[in-house]
Amino acid sequence: MAELLTVEYLAALATLTVMEIVLGIDNIVFISVLAEKLPEEQQPRARRVGLLLAMVMRIGLLLGITWIMRLKTPLFHLPLPDPVTDGNLGISGRDLILILGGGFLIYKATHEIHDKLEGSKETLRQPKAIASFKSVVTQIIMLDLVFSLDSVITAVGMVKGKEGHTWQPIAVMITAVVLSIIVMLIFAGPIANFIKKHPTTKMLALSFLLMIGAVLVADGFHQHIGKGYIYAAMIFSVFVEALNLRAAKVREKAKGG
Repeated sequence: MAELLTVEYLAALATLTVMEIVLGIDNIVFISVLAEKLPEEQQPRARRVGLLLAMVMRIGLLLGITWIMRLKTPLFHLPLPDPVTDGNLGISGRDLILILGGGFLIYKATHEIHDKLEGSKETLRQPKAIASFKSVVTQIIMLDLVFSLDSVITAVGMVKGKEGHTWQPIAVMITAVVLSIIVMLIFAGPIANFIKKHPTTKMLALSFLLMIGAVLVADGFHQHIGKGYIYAAMIFSVFVEALNLRAAKVREKAKGG
């Protein structure tokens, strides 16, 4: 255990924990959007279940790193150019998970946006009657797998060094996952309440999910888009939305004054 208390491993733990929290933001948003379809009293439970399932999945995937690495082996090839190998596009198990998961995310985000923009008045008044707790948790599990796979592969790439897959890097990654989930459990409620309180932020969140789904599908076809660009766009959009919310408050005060 003392081997983990070195500057190298503590620095890796801090870096991985921050990375897991950042990568988990889209997971929190997705869980919050789905949980909103449930009755008020079931929403906190759905968020907790969703995040705890994400933790279990990530730990399970970390313990099966050998299997994870096998997922990169092409299962079949498509008659399309591969930007990585310059040959035919090889589709692996990981690629299939990303493509299917990204496609599902695009479908869900598009469906939610359609309901918000084109839904009937009855649908808009009663959104929580649409889904059951079981169906919401099932959808959370499906997307948890995609988000967890992406997170674990990134973490493995950061921690795996000269030592290969020894127990110390695995312990560091599992600790980072547990710490990040604890942080997300603390902030999931406030984030969900903020999205619920400000309807325009929900549309912004759905747009984020639509973009993330497109990025996952592109990644599945080996068209890699740097996450830095994605998060920069998200931060800028949040900044603009914060200005809009602030401007709305100023207008309300002016009317009241």
